[in-house]
Amino acid sequence: MATPIVSQSVCSPVVAAGSPPRPHASVYDIVTAQVIQQLESGVAPWRKPWHTLPPANLISKKPYRGINVFLLAFAGYGSQYWLTFNQAKQLGGNVRKGEHGTKIIFWKCKTRETESADGEIEERKSAFLRYFTVFNLQQTEGLKALLRLPPAFPIQSAEEIVKAMPNPPAFEQDSRAAYTPSTDTVTMPSRIAFDSQAEYYSTLFHELIHSTGHAKRLGREGIDKIQPFGSEDYSKEELVAEMGSAMLCGAAGIEQATLSNSAAYLRSWINRLKADSRLVVSAARAAQEAADYIRGESPKDSPSTEGETHAS
Repeated sequence: MATPIVSQSVCSPVVAAGSPPRPHASVYDIVTAQVIQQLESGVAPWRKPWHTLPPANLISKKPYRGINVFLLAFAGYGSQYWLTFNQAKQLGGNVRKGEHGTKIIFWKCKTRETESADGEIEERKSAFLRYFTVFNLQQTEGLKALLRLPPAFPIQSAEEIVKAMPNPPAFEQDSRAAYTPSTDTVTMPSRIAFDSQAEYYSTLFHELIHSTGHAKRLGREGIDKIQPFGSEDYSKEELVAEMGSAMLCGAAGIEQATLSNSAAYLRSWINRLKADSRLVVSAARAAQEAADYIRGESPKDSPSTEGETHAS
């Protein structure tokens, strides 16, 4: 019998607390600590992350990507636009005295030449995760967002995202929302079973993100195997689907369906992220790739490009 991936909360084994912090926190540790702080305050940052359009750089107008989407979204500012301290000065303004910036990440690549055993010169590339600080437009003085956005039609936008997905899975109506890898099928309840159209599309986006992991799409590791509920692979795949759904909701201009931020749900993620500081960054990267695939966009979230266009 085919086993579907069902949209449910993720349970994780309890991890012993109180382990001493590392002397020099890595970028992964810094990012994960921010996410855990949000979870401990009662909010899952990948749930309903936007009060405005997805965060973007004021200079380039390009949206931020991967985990940066969530790091900026849960900072709580009203403007979608962000910039560095130097960019504010270049535009003739400044960051207000006393304001604190928000850290976001980027990959810094280095290339070096090495000599192989047979005397051949080989070029080796390595990528390092780094962070820099940006400020929201609301934290500045002397600057105004002159951009006037066209009126949005969010439900129409959501439907266009679904219809435009290349190589889509099969769709069937069922009593529950799920993705079954063995038959490459997304099942969904009737639209009228949902409290709103936004809730319907955010749930559908969640299942479509799962479907991008199939071998004939992105081939995400573990998607074709039956993962025990609460296992490490199950937890990561659910986090990918939650983040990817939030990204698509932001692109469509709709609010992600707010599921219960129960204490058990939040605690499960706190335990999981404390056990693996790389999980949230790698899951956000996979979610970005999945959202890009559904929207028919070329991969941009790579070690050689992520963040560099916004760091100047």
